[in-house]
Amino acid sequence: MQVAGPGPCFTSSKVGGAEGTKLDDDFKEMEKKVDVTSKAVTEVLARTIEYLQPNPASRAKLTMLNTVSKIRGQVKNPGYPQSEGLLGECMIRHGKELGGESNFGDALLDAGESMKRLAEVKDSLDIEVKQNFIDPLQNLCEKDLKEIQHHLKKLEGRRLDFDYKKKRQGKIPDEELRQALEKFEESKEVAETSMHNLLETDIEQVSQLSALVDAQLDYHRQAVQILDELAEKLKRRMREASSRPRREYKPKPREPFDLGEPEQSNGGFPCTTAPKIAASSSFRSSDKPIRTPSRSMLPLDQPSCKALYDFEPENDGELGFREGDVITLTNQIDENWYEGMLDGQSGFFPLSYVEVLVPLPQ
Repeated sequence: MQVAGPGPCFTSSKVGGAEGTKLDDDFKEMEKKVDVTSKAVTEVLARTIEYLQPNPASRAKLTMLNTVSKIRGQVKNPGYPQSEGLLGECMIRHGKELGGESNFGDALLDAGESMKRLAEVKDSLDIEVKQNFIDPLQNLCEKDLKEIQHHLKKLEGRRLDFDYKKKRQGKIPDEELRQALEKFEESKEVAETSMHNLLETDIEQVSQLSALVDAQLDYHRQAVQILDELAEKLKRRMREASSRPRREYKPKPREPFDLGEPEQSNGGFPCTTAPKIAASSSFRSSDKPIRTPSRSMLPLDQPSCKALYDFEPENDGELGFREGDVITLTNQIDENWYEGMLDGQSGFFPLSYVEVLVPLPQ
């Protein structure tokens, strides 16, 4: 699941000033409450996304992958790499290496499967929170609060127009001044109505907050159940291991080693003359070995970069390479990721793993 970061929901335009037509205190108080609501929604959205996806590097990479998926027309987007899932994969890999005869290996397999189940439950939490908490709040930002901002800006413009014409009273027709006043009062009423409706229906935000808590409760209930089952498995393994007789280590008997009779003065080992290697036409000391072309010897007449470290692909579409490889650059996805080609394979890779030799044309 990719969760887009929230932009600023609403920046209130302060209406009224030391001169000209002033707005009443009730209007200013209402405007202040809307402004505080907007700031609260914006920051809560940002912190909720950090709570669900705490690794900023993974969030940035996920955003890039989803951008690439959209460019390529791919329907299924990669999900956020949950830390529980990464831990589970690590445990399973090493558990298999230790084998079935190892108590620790079997326990790692049990724990790894449980961690992967936790990651799946965490994915479900992400989806629930996005649908029932993040999306409604983002809609509040992008629709209701933006609409209020529009009305307040329009009100400010009409207030300035009315004040300007009021100063020219007597020089302009009275009808023109009356129309300016009507437009100002109309905009004030529209702005007041939109702010009132937002503040009076804030129980909707309480409902969305309740949905967040319900999703968290469901996640933690399932997590407790998974961990309880894992704890019982591990305790059962400990009981079974303690009931089995312990195998004692019995070293193998050493075989006698006969050095034989001493024949030389160097400790019994005869000296032998190293065989001479005859020079041939196939190799001479003055000849240099012929180097075959490698992936690090590509022509540099096109945009390219050199790998500083090995990069192992983790997702579809990524390009793997080894330290020293020279990669042809074809596109820059964003400030952190490039797309390139190596040995006929195309894919994207992080900028931090390479040194740009020939930059892409601007």
